Amino acid sequence: MISRFSSGGPYEDVIGYSRVVRAGELFVTAGCTATVDGELVGIGDPYRQAVTAFEIGVSALQAAGCPRANVVSTRMYITDRAHADAVGRAHSETFDAVRPTAAMIVVAGFIDERMLVEVELTGYAP
Repeated sequence: MISRFSSGGPYEDVIGYSRVVRAGELFVTAGCTATVDGELVGIGDPYRQAVTAFEIGVSALQAAGCPRANVVSTRMYITDRAHADAVGRAHSETFDAVRPTAAMIVVAGFIDERMLVEVELTGYAP
């Protein structure tokens, strides 16, 4: 069984993706940035952008039926190595009790040059 969940974000229809896809017991988010109601939050602040992106991802998973405690893996994409500590702190604050696997990858950039962070979450809810 595959179910798709939309958040109504501004890029979903333009690009053609779902915020969360549930495939049986596996839940996967699309890349989550700090875009709220079509506006980027935390311009110039990688910590604030990461906190917001994690909140968006966790909320989307929960709405699809996967609680935060069931997040098993995260991926963090950053545009500058200098942002690693701030983004890592946001990850720790969000998932310290959960301890999913994690990767942090430096990328050239995102669709909006003001975006400093994008995250993806994977959950498992039997």
